[in-house]
Formats: sequence, structure tokens, C-alpha cells
Amino acid sequence: MRLADFERLVRRLTDQVPPDFLDGVVEIAVSPRVVPHPVRGDIWTLGECIPLHDTEGEGGIVSRVVLYHGSFRALAADDPDFDWREEAWETLTHELRHHLEWRARAPELERLDDAAEANYARHDGEPFPSDFHLDGERVAGDVYRIELDYFLDRPVRAVPPEIELGWHGRRYRVPVPPEATLPAFLTVEDVADPPPGELVLVLRRRPGLRDLLRRGPPAPPFQAAVRAVKVPGPD
Repeated sequence: MRLADFERLVRRLTDQVPPDFLDGVVEIAVSPRVVPHPVRGDIWTLGECIPLHDTEGEGGIVSRVVLYHGSFRALAADDPDFDWREEAWETLTHELRHHLEWRARAPELERLDDAAEANYARHDGEPFPSDFHLDGERVAGDVYRIELDYFLDRPVRAVPPEIELGWHGRRYRVPVPPEATLPAFLTVEDVADPPPGELVLVLRRRPGLRDLLRRGPPAPPFQAAVRAVKVPGPD
């Protein structure tokens, strides 16, 4: 199904949703993006509910719902019986349920906002807290998402020479720069089906007693870009 046809389908489905379920939804949009699932190689992220602060209203929570046409096309390519209307309706109603849940959990949204601000600082080369990614949306196991960026959280005892990670059903080895220190934020390149933003491997020391006894401000996180190497094996 073409993008324009999918947009018309989503508009028709939106008209069938009871108005009460749309209260606080500022937009239902269609994006051409392809968004891979961080763990499963045969699953694609079809939609997302993005919670926002209502800056023009009374300070409550509003949401933007996005359906990813590129992900629908990727899923349909492997399924000759793919039902676009049924999948679009299921995705739309699923994300609207997320919207209702977010409206009931306002404090969690504040932590997401703080995480997003820290991630902007990381992108701009400014100081940022070394554990901000843990306040992002936990999407699978040790995987956290902040807007378009995905973070793989890996507590370690010391800096390893390399580390193995999984992304979208594939395994990769990632060399760690020898000059790296903990905590380290490593932007991983060369993975198949990358996320819409950055894929960041976070190596950090699990907090312990000596962290409480340490004097002075913590050292700034180490940052570098690294290239992933696919581990041989079946896809």
C-alpha cells in the first residue's frame, strides 16, 4: 500500500474511534520511517504514542500518535496475507491505550522530559548525567529509548576490550577503544536495520559503596563512535 493510501486509511479509522479516547491526542500522524524492533529480527515497530506536556493548556499531558508506514511495508513484504486495515486498526487502538495510560502516570513523563534534555546535551557535547538513559522508555530488557535514540545498558566491572550485543535479531561484536573509561557512551555504527536515531552502547560500573565515598564531581562520560562486526551465524 502506498503512503498516500495508508494516510487515507488511517484517517478513516480515526473517524471510527469514540471521541473520549481522543481527548488529549494532539495529532495522529503517519510517518514513512522504518523502525526495527530492538531485539526480534522479524518484528517491526508499527506505531508509537509520544507523550508531551501541554504547554498551551493547563499543564496536563497530551500525546502524539504516529504510525510508521515503512514498518508496515516491511512486515507486509514477508506476509502475503497481511491485512493492512486490521493491522492499522490494532496499532492505532493500541497506541491510544498507551495515551490513556500516560495521562494516569504524569510523574513518569517528567523523568522522560529530563532524559530528553540530557540527551540533547550529549548530542551537543555538553555535560550530562551518566545514567540519564535509565529514565527513558524501557522497550525490551536492557534497551531504553529516548525519542529516536536507543540505548543498550551494560553494567560491567571494568572496561572490556570488546563486547557482544544483539540488535534486531542479529549478534554483533563491538571493539571498545583502549582509552575508554567508565562510564562510556559508544555510538554503534554499521548494524543492519539501524534505529531512526543513534544506537548507543552504555558501559557503566554498577553503583557501589565506593561511589558514596568518592569525593568531588564524577568524571565526564567517555564518548566515541565504534563499528559493529556481525557475528557469523544464521539470520
